[in-house]
Amino acid sequence: MLRLLLVLAAVLALLPAPACADSPMAGPPMADDEVARLSELALFGHGTSRLDALGRLAARGEPDVAATLILAMRYRRDVTLETPFAFQAVTGSDAGTWFDAVLWQQAHPEIASHPSHRPLKLKLLERLDPNFLRFLGGDRGRPENLDIRLEEIVWGGVRVDGIPSLDNPKMIPAAEADWLRDDDLVFGVAIAGDVRAYPLRIMGWHEMLNDVIGGVPVALAYCTLCGAGILFETRVEGHGENRGEPFVFGSSGLLYRSNKLMFDRRTDSLWNQFTGRPVSGPLRGSGIELAIRPVAIASWAAWRARHPDTAVLSLDTGHDRDYGPGVVYRDYFASPDLMFPAVLAPGTPLGPKDYVFGLRVAGGTKAWPLDAFAGGAVINDAVGLETVVLVGDAATRTVRAYRRGDRKFEPSGDASTLVAGGHAWAVAEDALVGPGGTRLPRLPGHVAYWFAWDGYLGRP
Repeated sequence: MLRLLLVLAAVLALLPAPACADSPMAGPPMADDEVARLSELALFGHGTSRLDALGRLAARGEPDVAATLILAMRYRRDVTLETPFAFQAVTGSDAGTWFDAVLWQQAHPEIASHPSHRPLKLKLLERLDPNFLRFLGGDRGRPENLDIRLEEIVWGGVRVDGIPSLDNPKMIPAAEADWLRDDDLVFGVAIAGDVRAYPLRIMGWHEMLNDVIGGVPVALAYCTLCGAGILFETRVEGHGENRGEPFVFGSSGLLYRSNKLMFDRRTDSLWNQFTGRPVSGPLRGSGIELAIRPVAIASWAAWRARHPDTAVLSLDTGHDRDYGPGVVYRDYFASPDLMFPAVLAPGTPLGPKDYVFGLRVAGGTKAWPLDAFAGGAVINDAVGLETVVLVGDAATRTVRAYRRGDRKFEPSGDASTLVAGGHAWAVAEDALVGPGGTRLPRLPGHVAYWFAWDGYLGRP
């Protein structure tokens, strides 16, 4: 506290004595070009000129420079107290770290940034990687051309494609994957009889996979930060100059509320990984929302037992990574804390990194805590306009969801079958199969951390 007071005294000493606001001696409001000059000094300046700029912005007391000060709090490693003081002065908050300041910003979308913020942020992004301007440069970064706030787009620590996608990667027979352990988790996908396993210990290094499964072009978008692997169909009819051509996605290196922003290689539009919607670029406002396909997380032993003829992603990815078990994101997965800020609604019933299984259906969305499937469970429920049955096991994050109509399902003692009305129903990847070949289709749910589901799709 003493040091903060000394810094405050030093800052104020550089300022002219303020006149009373009601006094005829009071000066005019600060001109926009002066605010812009001081903001640039606060972000990129040095020495007493930067200190003077911070002091004058603090004395001005307007929160429209908060977003620029947040940038300085993250990227100016040479200053510890001056910038947080200025941020607190203009916002009235007690946020003293970049993380807390970003949370304040997320909670105050009504605060419009000064016009100088956008060019300063683009200048900073260009220094980090000039390719970021492919997504946000020029008119693309204007507020009216974004579905998310530029202020809340943050750098994830890598350049464009710094997390390289896997495009039509090499697959091998299950028998050749002797490096996989029984308890390794895989993303399991089955489309039209084409059965694939994509180990999380590989996908964690790549986060984006573009492939064709069962004749269907898909992208498996794995946001490690939000614990969600979502399988999207990538062919969208009637959009773009190459109508019907599937989109191919990569990782932009940018985040929004601790969620990856992927981009398509056709238009360089940014997409929200969690919603499957474009948020910037030529495709923004197009009405596109990628269809979701079912994907299951399962242990390698369980997936292979169900599908002995499955193909599995090869270690021969063309990239030099340590694909050992428990290597990628080890500390993050083991911690209850987020790496990047994401605001949670007050009174949330779960911790931010508690796993949930979520469904999006006609008329609504719903999520169930993964703990509800502890020891293996069958849950009959309803969401939106659908009645559903969920079959899962929390130990391996495995949950599958199906339409159930007016039936009530119970466990049979065998994970491969359920019982309803005295009849056995086979639990297949695409449907529950009952008497006379009756089929109840599977629904495309997925696992995620609670903070991501709550932040984008709401509570159960």
